[in-house]
Amino acid sequence: MTAVVIVESPAKAKTINKFLGRGYKVVATYGHIRDLPSKNGSVDTEHGFAMKYSVPKDSTKRVDELAKAVKGAEQVLLATDPDREGEAISWHVYEVLNEKKLLENVQVKRVVFHEITKTAIQDAVAHARDVDMDMVNAQQARRALDYLVGFNLSPLLWRKVRRGLSAGRVQSVALRLVCEREAEIQAFEAREYWSITALAAQAAQSAPRPFEARLAVADGEKLSKFSIGDEAYAKRLIKAVEKRPLYVSEIEKKQSKRNPAPPFITSTLQQEASRKLGFSAKKTMTVAQRLYEGMEVPTADGGKETVGLISYMRTDSVNLANEAIESIRKQIEIRYGKEYLPKSPRKYKSSAKNAQEAHEAIRPTDVIRTPEMLREILEKDQFRLYELIWKRTVACQMAQAKIDKVAANLSVDSQDPNAAYRFRATGSSVAFAGFMKVYMEGKDEVSAQDREDDDDDNESILPPLEVGQQLEQKSLDARQHFTEPPPRYTEATLVKVLESYGIGRPSTYAPTMSTLQDRGYVKLDARKFYPEDVGMVVNSYLTKHFSTYVDYNFTANLEDQLDAVSRGEKSWVPLMEDFWQPFIQQITLKDETTSKEEVTTEQIDEPCPKCGAPLSIKLGRFGKFKACTGYPECKHTEPLNKEEEVSRPEPELTDIPCDKCGKPMLIKEGRYGKYYGCSGAPECKNNQPLNKPRDTGVACPSCGQGTFLEKKSRRGKIFYSCSNYPKCKQALWDEPLEIPCPKCQAPFVTKKVTKTRGTEHICVAEGCDYKEVVEAPIKTSKQ
Repeated sequence: MTAVVIVESPAKAKTINKFLGRGYKVVATYGHIRDLPSKNGSVDTEHGFAMKYSVPKDSTKRVDELAKAVKGAEQVLLATDPDREGEAISWHVYEVLNEKKLLENVQVKRVVFHEITKTAIQDAVAHARDVDMDMVNAQQARRALDYLVGFNLSPLLWRKVRRGLSAGRVQSVALRLVCEREAEIQAFEAREYWSITALAAQAAQSAPRPFEARLAVADGEKLSKFSIGDEAYAKRLIKAVEKRPLYVSEIEKKQSKRNPAPPFITSTLQQEASRKLGFSAKKTMTVAQRLYEGMEVPTADGGKETVGLISYMRTDSVNLANEAIESIRKQIEIRYGKEYLPKSPRKYKSSAKNAQEAHEAIRPTDVIRTPEMLREILEKDQFRLYELIWKRTVACQMAQAKIDKVAANLSVDSQDPNAAYRFRATGSSVAFAGFMKVYMEGKDEVSAQDREDDDDDNESILPPLEVGQQLEQKSLDARQHFTEPPPRYTEATLVKVLESYGIGRPSTYAPTMSTLQDRGYVKLDARKFYPEDVGMVVNSYLTKHFSTYVDYNFTANLEDQLDAVSRGEKSWVPLMEDFWQPFIQQITLKDETTSKEEVTTEQIDEPCPKCGAPLSIKLGRFGKFKACTGYPECKHTEPLNKEEEVSRPEPELTDIPCDKCGKPMLIKEGRYGKYYGCSGAPECKNNQPLNKPRDTGVACPSCGQGTFLEKKSRRGKIFYSCSNYPKCKQALWDEPLEIPCPKCQAPFVTKKVTKTRGTEHICVAEGCDYKEVVEAPIKTSKQ
């Protein structure tokens, strides 16, 4: 062995090892091996923002394995991911190994590839380069910014709101977007409007089915959306035109063309996977990572090979390699025919700010490998995501779709095209499907009025019509409408708007969505984001006192400066200095001048029903509630919304006996949904979850009678406790698996998942130190 190749993931290492063969050894770092310690002072703001990195305790074993692997090597190839974070990981590996004096007389090079295929790997090795310190410094600046914000703004939130909260450059802006949209919805006032729709038909018995036409002109005036503002006016118009003959006075025909959407980048993949597959951003990236790292697939000769199925999934470039385009075009001609192939390849330009155009879009590594070929090999979610990527990639190089559109004006009582009353009917049909034969981009939710205004989606087909032709009114209908508030953000639309502002980068969107939910700032209900009370309070505090740092333009400009650092156009230390001084001064000022009471309490003009003192709205552990300002003399509190409290249904009696007192249990409804409560309350305070906890089936080693059940703590954390509780109080934080320990043969091991080490199996038997990593971590960027 003369060369060691260092990657991040063991799955990736296994795939690459098969391509390189003899003379190479591929080892994995399992993500970051060095980071800033979680304590204040790891970034020295007084001495050029020097960063005091260290190897975390759970990475020391991995470092030892890397050190052992490179001993005696002639060459070390750093082959971590092709983005800024991957470049930084390569640099950290170099620094750690160099400190151990293991790289003397060893050639160290950086290799970069965007897909895990034999050709791409061999080409990357042939074009090895040095570590790009500009990219490393950009990542260092990002990490330092996130660290300084986290260690200064987050503790301020602990003091002014409550412990356990956090603030970040991207997550705080995302929270602001969700909260501002909620404010728009709450302030929205619906506006009434009406439309008059006729069902028109040709007189002949064999004529096609009737079609709809909307009243467009009344009393010689063109009607706008809000022209018919009430029912009385709608009825007058109905009376003016009902049962009158309609004449085709004008016909407009035109053909429009539609172009396919560009190939996927990270943000658009997350958006489409959300719209079409219902995937969260985090799930999309997890599944995509597995497709990228490599799967065992059949070969043409009947054998099998392990190969990456898609190109790198963290990218903001819509470029496709010429070889990939050529292969896609061949596949289109073979599969769909020459008419679906445009004369020349389609080229796309990224709309994202500072996109890395040298990178590629997300595509199949080999378009000949169709989804049908992989259906039996891939898991369900892997297949669905691969199919989405394959179809989008193929469609992006296909011919335009051609849409025939027809619009007809129907005059009332006359063939005059300028008649006082005129209806308008529109329809469209697909003249040539083009790319639509393979793929159509999904659409985000819009308000009802926006849907009405969108003629592009009118798929009704009008029958053949001629100017002067008389039509019959089959019916006439006045329809009432109300304007709707803007829709709440989904993961897809939130990613889309963040990208439009230039906020965040491909690696940040998924962890941002997860962080907002993990901190309890927002909840995802029916795939829509709703701000929680604590999220509203935090956003209010940040926008009021740290408006600069949650400003859309400020955050986007900071991203631009980080990109400039990565291109070598700007030094990272001056960037840090420009940010740090105003920021820490604002932190100090607001720490001294704002109080927790001010931040978490809102005065309202409502008397306390007990003592008459004014009530206030406070933020408590479970959200907002009303409390008397006369506390502690008066301890009156009440729910923020009494109507909701009153509307809760009466408890439902069950035939399930209470396991403490034997009385029947009731199904009650509380703040967090339905639950079982003893009918003997308040003497018996036994409450149980409505849904039975999941039984892992793993026997409790302590009592030998119960099994471990999955439960949730008061703070929402999952744990596993013996079903024989309270007689047996054995509990575990990590999920037990019915897998014997390979070292001591204990009947089970536990599964622990961490960001840095991935998924581990650990034996909890006393005296056994068995611990094994079974799945690599999914790399993310911290906010």
